[in-house]
Amino acid sequence: MNNPQTPGPGGPLSFPVAEADRGRRLDIFLVERLPETSRSRIQQWLEQGKVRVEGFPRTQPLKASYRLRGGERVRVELEPPAPLRAYPEPIPLEILYEDEAVVAINKPAGMVVHVGAGVRSGTLVNALLHHFQHLSQAGGELRPGIVHRLDRNTSGVLLVAKNDFAHRQLASQFAARTVEKEYVALVHGEIVKLEGTIASPISRDRARRTRMTTRQKQGRTALSRYRILQRFRGFTLVAVQISTGRTHQVRVHLSSLGYPVVGDTLYGAPGQLPWNLVREPALPVSGETRDRTPASDKRGKPRPTEYLPTLNRNFLHAARIRFRHPQTDQMVEVLSPLPAELEAFLAKLTPLEKGRIR
Repeated sequence: MNNPQTPGPGGPLSFPVAEADRGRRLDIFLVERLPETSRSRIQQWLEQGKVRVEGFPRTQPLKASYRLRGGERVRVELEPPAPLRAYPEPIPLEILYEDEAVVAINKPAGMVVHVGAGVRSGTLVNALLHHFQHLSQAGGELRPGIVHRLDRNTSGVLLVAKNDFAHRQLASQFAARTVEKEYVALVHGEIVKLEGTIASPISRDRARRTRMTTRQKQGRTALSRYRILQRFRGFTLVAVQISTGRTHQVRVHLSSLGYPVVGDTLYGAPGQLPWNLVREPALPVSGETRDRTPASDKRGKPRPTEYLPTLNRNFLHAARIRFRHPQTDQMVEVLSPLPAELEAFLAKLTPLEKGRIR
């Protein structure tokens, strides 16, 4: 079992180290078990002597890079947390749609939706409280207006309810799976089948609690339908429509097929393009020169490092949502264009077809 044992809020946390964690870095081990705690916060705990490893001398400082042996326990001494509150903050918001009952926000990647343990500011809720006088309270005082969520590193359209009636109506639509949600994702690998359905149940990974998985027998029903938008050398751009809203659903389902989302370090690989899959740069026009001093790979072939972009986010974007308006009963569709950094990333790839397939 990797569950923490604690006598109460703010008390010591105790984590057993499984044999499977032998050799794992201490900071990574703690991040996986305390997913809402940043590495910088864990580093502070280490510097303050709040993290102890069973069998490690108390007189010696622990480092983030310390490798666990397996079979010991890791303890974290925490102070009682201050009461959670959500305060208005003047954070800019891009509004895609708004009326008296509903607002659709274009959430940027990197923004957490609501405050929680380890995240007390800079969230979408902090921004909403600054921009809107009236928000639903049906989700509690820490989640005003929040009907559904997007992962921190996922961008795109997100619905917010301005009153409790709208909140309840929208929540019932999500529960009944009548809200249409479509994502655009770039995955590693060239998918052959133009479209398909993924119906693997999803559950929390018992070995790594920050992950979800489709490999365990018991899981919650999850349904995703994908269609190819465009193929590139080594990559595929897909649209994914989900009927359920399980944690990390799109990321888990695509990864389960062997096509992880680009930039997804939890279920796939980092967002740096392999050098041999980057589109060749255009030749310089007459009179221009180009500095060509790239590094070389093991075979001596030049590596065009100046053309290797890194994506510090998931290439996953909530591009469309369609719902029944809670007051007018009319269907409303809200679209969110692909962010500039994702379009720029695509521009570095080599298309296998001319234009988008559909």
